[in-house]
Amino acid sequence: MRLKNKVAIITGAGTGIGEAIAHKFAREGARLVLSGLPADPVPDVADAITKAGGRAAIHLGDVAEDSQAQACVALAIHTFGSLDILVSNAGIFIANAATEDYRIEDFDRTVRNNIRTAFLMTKFALPHLQTSRGNIIFTGSEAGLNGSPRFTPYGGSKGFLHAFMKGVALEQAPHGVRANCVCPGAIDTAWTRGADSPIDPAEQAGIDAMVPLGRRGTPEEIANIFAFLASDEASYVTGALWLADGGVTPAKSDIGARLPAELRRPPHGALTLTHSHDGLRGKDVYRAPG
Repeated sequence: MRLKNKVAIITGAGTGIGEAIAHKFAREGARLVLSGLPADPVPDVADAITKAGGRAAIHLGDVAEDSQAQACVALAIHTFGSLDILVSNAGIFIANAATEDYRIEDFDRTVRNNIRTAFLMTKFALPHLQTSRGNIIFTGSEAGLNGSPRFTPYGGSKGFLHAFMKGVALEQAPHGVRANCVCPGAIDTAWTRGADSPIDPAEQAGIDAMVPLGRRGTPEEIANIFAFLASDEASYVTGALWLADGGVTPAKSDIGARLPAELRRPPHGALTLTHSHDGLRGKDVYRAPG
């Protein structure tokens, strides 16, 4: 119960990593505002948490719109009376093309959903986080450090978040507000596995071999890191890029392909997650020909 009675907003809370963070925070005692787009299964996640004895309010709207971002923060204050944690997790991974072929509309969507959402939610949450001496955790990516061929705007958007977080951490330290960024590698969600992924199926099959630990991470493994960083146990951690990529960033080979099968198995999780592979359902995904 590391987050007992803490109030947390989680954006992008309906699927994938966001769903896992919501369940993990609920198990740790947090009271939640779960935010997502109207078509996302946020109500399903909130209902599961409520049935398990947790507390979760729902905000459905596009937090890339300033009015919706304000409304999301206002819901937390109106429902729970305060705000301690902002998890800025909303984002998209929706196009596969070389930079010269990358559609302008996909670039604009990536900037809007990955950058504008984080800025607006941070802007409107900060006055309340200053009061509570709270903290912000952004969802970055190893792609923001290493770049990502054929997904260059995605990696660029995450690189922005890494620098934005560091600036916020330094700026807000005098107010007692911490800011950090979790940087996952390939996680077992719709983004990296299945027919909806912008990654070609043949490339999907080779992802695990590129990871020194020999497998994709699970949403729950990433949620565990968010829970630590959000808690008072991480009271001396701010301005940090927290890599969780199975060793991809320092790797220089396909070492993961040489691991025995038993070492590639993910750990048995405790969270009941039903939307890990729904993050791209009903969304427009583009793969350039060739």
